[in-house]
Formats: sequence, structure tokens, C-alpha cells
Amino acid sequence: MRILLIEDDRTTADYLAKGLREDGWVVDLARDGKEGLFLALNESFDVIVTDRMLPGPDGITILRALRALRAAKVATPVLMLTALSDVDRRVEGLEAGADDYLGKPFAFAEFRARVRALARRPAAPAAEDTALVLDDIRMDLLRRTASRAGRTLDLHPTEWRLLEYMLRHPREVLTRTMLLEKVWDFSFDPTTNVVDVHVSRLRRKLEAGGEPPAIRTVRGAGYALDPPG
Repeated sequence: MRILLIEDDRTTADYLAKGLREDGWVVDLARDGKEGLFLALNESFDVIVTDRMLPGPDGITILRALRALRAAKVATPVLMLTALSDVDRRVEGLEAGADDYLGKPFAFAEFRARVRALARRPAAPAAEDTALVLDDIRMDLLRRTASRAGRTLDLHPTEWRLLEYMLRHPREVLTRTMLLEKVWDFSFDPTTNVVDVHVSRLRRKLEAGGEPPAIRTVRGAGYALDPPG
């Protein structure tokens, strides 16, 4: 069994690596986020353990990068370690794609048990997120292309993130607050119309070829990606 350990604190990293090797694991050790992300994207592991606070890309950034590229063989289970163990931080880590979360300080016995539990999980299908499709709308996440009814959509980065989030929640009513938090990473601001502006632009691009409406406005609630058919 092979594990990637991303930890910049030398004492902690050496201690965990020694214990894992004594348990029979092959341990690849990265001491910063840049090296860790490179290994995670280019090597195959049974489990990835990453600290949250790292030089270079931090643990949250690494998680989001990996989960955005699941089709590129990185559906590996991830255990996040952090001294930031309050509820909001844990929720942020889990929503970014962590499979488990362990606050420092911790006992090695608990760490080992959590790693073993993750290693026992069945691997996710490699091509799970290669593309997002809803009726005639398609996003290819590897080639970074989007189309409707075979017509290429020229999307700006924010429009891409908006359509991707809506495709991951098809036909669900998504409130403006949800879209602000998930697409723009903003907190709720009742005075901004940024969501409405970008939804309007995305809607025009989705219907530019004469296709029927794809985004439904739910008055007083938000929007839903709900093309006919």
C-alpha cells in the first residue's frame, strides 16, 4: 500500500512517516504544497494525507485541484490534518473534497485507524467526472470545452464555474446565496446583483443558437438549470 504524506513540519512528518513504514506502508513524503500537488497528480496512491496549512498551495487548494481532476486518476481518498479544528474549518475541508479530517494534536493510533479505514474504501470510477451532461448541454472537464446541441460555448471563467456548478446540481433550485458562496466564494451580500448579471449572460450564450430556455428563474428563490427534455 502506498501513501502520500504532505506535511511541512519536519518533526510531525518524520514521526508519521516512521510509524506508517513500520506498519508496512510505502511512504512518499512531500514537505510543501507544490511538491505534494505534483506527486498527487502524477503518481498513484492508495491514500493521501495532507496538512491544511502548507507553504505553496495549501491543503484546501490541493484538495480542490484534485477533486476538479478526478478523471485524471486522482479520486484517491484524502485525510486532512490541521490545528484549525473548529466546525467551520472542518466543514470547509470536507466540502473541498476531504474524505476525513483529523485535528492536531492526535494520537498515532487514531491516525493509523483513520488511514486504514480510508484504504479499505472502494476506489471511485476513474472516469466519473470526465464530463458533465444534462440533455443537450455538455462540459468536457479534461479538454475544458462546453457545448449545447453540438454548438461550442465561449464561456468566460466565471461563466464556466457557474455552468459547472449548475450541471453538478441539475434541475435543483440554487439560491443566489448558494451561488455566491460556491461560484464566487463570497459571503451573502443582499445588495449585489453579480449573480443575476452572470446568469443572464450565461443564459444568452446557452440560447444563442435558437435552443429553448435552459435556465429557469424561480421567483423569490433563485435559478435552476432545467432544459426541456
